[in-house]
Amino acid sequence: MASKKSPNPIDTHVGSRVRMRRMMLGMSQEKLGESLGITFQQIQKYEKGTNRIGASRLQHIATVMQVPVAYFFEDAPTTPSDTPAGFAEDRPGAYVTSFLTSTEGLALNRAFVRIKNPQVRRRIVDLVESFADAG
Repeated sequence: MASKKSPNPIDTHVGSRVRMRRMMLGMSQEKLGESLGITFQQIQKYEKGTNRIGASRLQHIATVMQVPVAYFFEDAPTTPSDTPAGFAEDRPGAYVTSFLTSTEGLALNRAFVRIKNPQVRRRIVDLVESFADAG
């Protein structure tokens, strides 16, 4: 029985950046798909890294999302040695991208930046850190 090939780490990274930007814009997969003339299922495959995004399609996505193409490659692994294996740690900053591509991370970030009072922001950070230390 043949096993399916796992997605390339670069494709997975680019897809996660597409997802993060889409979520930052409050755009649905359906809306992005409509803008590109493709189905939301194809967007899902791109975001998971299952399907590779071609150069012209990536340029179109960048235009729709109002970012340079380079945005999708920020903090990307550059060589196989950059990708974690076994118990190796993720590359620096990977946890931030992972957090910001989650629904909770994006919601928390949006709410947090709307808080204008710096003391309140500091107290929230202290509160979250105390929860993290307790659990």
